[in-house]
Amino acid sequence: MHTVASDGGRPTAVPRSATGAVDPDMLVAELFDREARSLVRLARIFCDDHASAEDLVQEAFIRLHRSADKIRDLDRAPAFLRSIVINLARDHNRRGLMSLRHHRTMTVPDPVPSAEDDSVDADGNAAMLDAVRQLPERQRACLVLRYYLDLSERDIAETLGISPNSVKTHTRRGLAALESLVGPDPEGGAA
Repeated sequence: MHTVASDGGRPTAVPRSATGAVDPDMLVAELFDREARSLVRLARIFCDDHASAEDLVQEAFIRLHRSADKIRDLDRAPAFLRSIVINLARDHNRRGLMSLRHHRTMTVPDPVPSAEDDSVDADGNAAMLDAVRQLPERQRACLVLRYYLDLSERDIAETLGISPNSVKTHTRRGLAALESLVGPDPEGGAA
């Protein structure tokens, strides 16, 4: 047995075979129970609709399952999943932009708002979400992981494959860019 650290501080056992290989089904099931909701919220910030966010998260778990035997440090599996989701969202958005360029005449009906969309609107954060989506990818990822998922600089660095100092730099620049887009925070800090 190996443990995967859980959000509540209690490690969760992940069974290994007699050869020491990770049981991919158990790993994915354990991580899905613990991480899926936050990953959908993460993906939702990077893409336009809830269904796409769920699809991206599903694909991330499929990719984790395929490469479970290559994971040496199971404590890093959540960061690996977040990284996959962010990269899939980036690819999804690029494909979407390419498809819009090639299919400008095609009309698509407005999607029905998801519960997350209603929540964002109810909180009055729609303008902030729009501003966050305008940021460069790295700044957006650092801000979302820091302030939306409440990850540490070390966890963000691990997720994005950059140094903690780069996380600090991108976070600082992202906050400055947000302030220029939406104005200063009424309580005196950046937006």
